[in-house]
Amino acid sequence: MKKAVKKVESKVVKVVKYDPKKIESKWTKIWDKQKTFKAKIDPKKKKFHVLDMFPYPSGEGLHVGHAKTFGGSDVYTRFKRLQGFNVLHATGWDAFGLPAEQFALKMKTNPKIQTKKNTDNFERQMKRIGFSYDWERTVNTTDPEFYKWTQWIFKQLYKDGLCEESFEPINWCPSCKTGLANEDLEDGKCERCGSVVEKKPIRQWVIKITKYAEKLLSGLEEVGWKENIKEMQRNWIGKSEGAEIDFTLKGKDTENKFTIFTTRPDTLFGCTYCVFAPEHNLVKEYLDKGIITNKAEVEKYISEAKNKSEIERSAEGKEKTGVKLEGVVAINPANKKAVPVYIADYVLATYGSGAIMAVPAHDERDFEFAKKFDIPVVDVVSSDKKVEGEIFTESGVLVNSGEFDGVQSEEAKKKIAEFVGGKMVTKYRLKDWVFARQRYWGEPFPIVFDENHKSYLVADKDLPVKLPDVKNYEPTGDGESPLKNIKNWVEVYGTINKDGEFEEYKKKVTKEILKKGKIKKFTRETNTMPQWAGSSWYWIRYMDPKNKKAMVDKKAEKYWKQVDMYIGGMEHATRHLIYGRFWNRFLFDKKKISTKEPFHRLEAVGLVLGPGGVKMSK
Repeated sequence: MKKAVKKVESKVVKVVKYDPKKIESKWTKIWDKQKTFKAKIDPKKKKFHVLDMFPYPSGEGLHVGHAKTFGGSDVYTRFKRLQGFNVLHATGWDAFGLPAEQFALKMKTNPKIQTKKNTDNFERQMKRIGFSYDWERTVNTTDPEFYKWTQWIFKQLYKDGLCEESFEPINWCPSCKTGLANEDLEDGKCERCGSVVEKKPIRQWVIKITKYAEKLLSGLEEVGWKENIKEMQRNWIGKSEGAEIDFTLKGKDTENKFTIFTTRPDTLFGCTYCVFAPEHNLVKEYLDKGIITNKAEVEKYISEAKNKSEIERSAEGKEKTGVKLEGVVAINPANKKAVPVYIADYVLATYGSGAIMAVPAHDERDFEFAKKFDIPVVDVVSSDKKVEGEIFTESGVLVNSGEFDGVQSEEAKKKIAEFVGGKMVTKYRLKDWVFARQRYWGEPFPIVFDENHKSYLVADKDLPVKLPDVKNYEPTGDGESPLKNIKNWVEVYGTINKDGEFEEYKKKVTKEILKKGKIKKFTRETNTMPQWAGSSWYWIRYMDPKNKKAMVDKKAEKYWKQVDMYIGGMEHATRHLIYGRFWNRFLFDKKKISTKEPFHRLEAVGLVLGPGGVKMSK
């Protein structure tokens, strides 16, 4: 019997070629039309906020670094949605500031026009890639409806005593023609253009971020960041506990007190010389009075030091240089002994008081200097760990310290500080934030001045103070913004209300009105805010981007709260991430938001490097 054979019909399988232009554009259009990724408050679902470091539109379009970062965050966003979370994922444009303005200058186009062109192209490219943003929440730091609230936050900082006008020497970039914060420097050079910065006295606004140094340090214990990024912030904030002690600088018929800061007051009896920064005001005073007898040698050294960056001057391993100040001595307050005084470029006017006591037996840098200039070395701390003939930098038991012999170092710190009339203090490496820029493309300050240069905040009802359109937006280079030349914007009329704030008079101003004395002329602040202003709070605005009455609705903020996952570059660890944490903590303290720290978890994606390991440029 023959076995039955089953007939199988052959089927032809049609192979469809994957056409990314056709298929991907189809789906991105569907997502856009259906608002697939629109985020809504849903109390029944657990929220999750994924945040990218939003891009500077300082080029005509995206580069591979953008795609690398945003691609990674988008994958994670889709993963959290699949896990059932209600995900907020938005983007926007960090479009004010030097990067965008310099690109506009390069393209010989007004920054307002060029930035709009750039952001339109960025959005087109990002939608084409298919990133799953809620595009209805997009923010732009140059939009008056956004920077109205940046100005409002500045007002709260000002009213809390955290902003002040300053005329101190600041970092000045001769190429960008603007003042810079310490955080804008890399190895003493402008982070943006690479020029060596100068110290230049200039009128600017400073935000007292140092008042929040301790809160910024303690807050690092509350976030799930990698330890290396936390450590970068700790080192930048640079907490040091020690004592401020007064010495006396003596010369012919003259003596003045000067203060030093030391973390080792227990070693005061071992001080065998003092060192001033070349820029110290007492050095200048004693030179002008002819008290320092080797004037030509000292002035030559001061001139040479001016041409070196702070990074170069304080670099570890750098050969120590200096000049002894002939004709003056310092009096050690512990034992009343006179010790020689030097100027040396490794001492910076910006650290402490610009003067140090040097204890070569217990500090490596002081030992190197003492060895070179043949200065005595006196041991004042002993320990069984100490090796004969080597310097000892740890704690131990005091010797050669008068009545404090035999006292443990830690105990002696406070006792010796009290003995010489000093005080225990905490210092930070972190400097106050130079917040003004002498450029056009930035948020105007909500500040006016009267005829005596007294400053007043602009009333909330007159916010935003809008950036005017200009024909000439190139930097002036004279320490003033190009806005100073727009008379009809700079000169403004109004009154000071019962809250002490300026309210603009928006009708026609006549001589008769001015004669009555109620309406007076004021002038607007012409500096603008730095590019870091809008980026210091933008994630909060994503929660409620269309709100015209408040920075954010309380209900929306309490639902979305802090960012759960922040993805971006580690290079922002000591700039944007510190500024953002500071603004967020301040707003929390003022009960404007409900979370102390803005970013629960932070992931750095690394840099795309070009030839020679250099950071890839746009």
